[in-house]
Amino acid sequence: MIGKGKSISHTLASMNYGWNQEKQAEVIFKEHLAGDTPGEITEEFKIIQSQNERCKNNTLSFVLSPTIKDGQDLSVKKLNEIASKFIKEMRLQNHQSIGFVHKDKQHLHIHLYTNRIALNGEIYKDSFIGKRSQAAADKVAQQMGLTRAREVQQEKLEELKHLRKEVQRIHEQVLQTKPKSIDEYMKKMKIHQVKVLPSINKAKQLQGFRFEYKGVNLRGSQVHRSMSGNKILLAISQNNRYTRLEKAPKTIQFLDSTIQLSTGIINKMTKDLIKQTIKRALDNGMGAGF
Repeated sequence: MIGKGKSISHTLASMNYGWNQEKQAEVIFKEHLAGDTPGEITEEFKIIQSQNERCKNNTLSFVLSPTIKDGQDLSVKKLNEIASKFIKEMRLQNHQSIGFVHKDKQHLHIHLYTNRIALNGEIYKDSFIGKRSQAAADKVAQQMGLTRAREVQQEKLEELKHLRKEVQRIHEQVLQTKPKSIDEYMKKMKIHQVKVLPSINKAKQLQGFRFEYKGVNLRGSQVHRSMSGNKILLAISQNNRYTRLEKAPKTIQFLDSTIQLSTGIINKMTKDLIKQTIKRALDNGMGAGF
């Protein structure tokens, strides 16, 4: 099961979407609420939200998506249990919540709307709400014997096994030409119909690469562990030097500009360099002993 979450300000519009009868919507969960229409529920939310008017994105919107196979066997009672357990995992029991199931598509899913302001007026912290939602959904799936997100991802990667090997082969072939920059690496990959897409975080820092090939888009680490951002950058950085690289770079040249590397990728490159140094030391030691 996949879980997504975010803070929103358009409460009534979201309630109307959740209640959309064209999507065969059905209420499967309600907590600390009495209303029966989107307008009534929104007004009840507003009464609590008036205790903390500084908060603009004052409603939490979640989507819980079981797999198609799991969804076929879920009764209203089970859907209610999913929503209830999710609310508990997110520690939102003291908040107004309403959940709808949409059955208009083969892929059944739950829309859950929760007041970000608790009944006592406290504001719920929404930092990393997306990641926390996924973690909570994963725990609920585990508790209820549903297919977990990582299992779905593994199945998809297994289906793409042949394609992943193709991309890895092209990557290794390009690295053998010793590209001296990310731009050169990307151009050579493109010749083989592989589009390299840099992953830039909110701080405008490079944190890795995605690879698009034959309509499929995957993170480098999903293709193969040797294609994670730190390993690609380390290989290219070493190609551009006459001596061994001793320290992980903090920036790279990319598209005629200098771009900062994320702390995570710098730390991984540092660890890789330490491993290389240890390996060389061990190899030299073994050689001297014979």
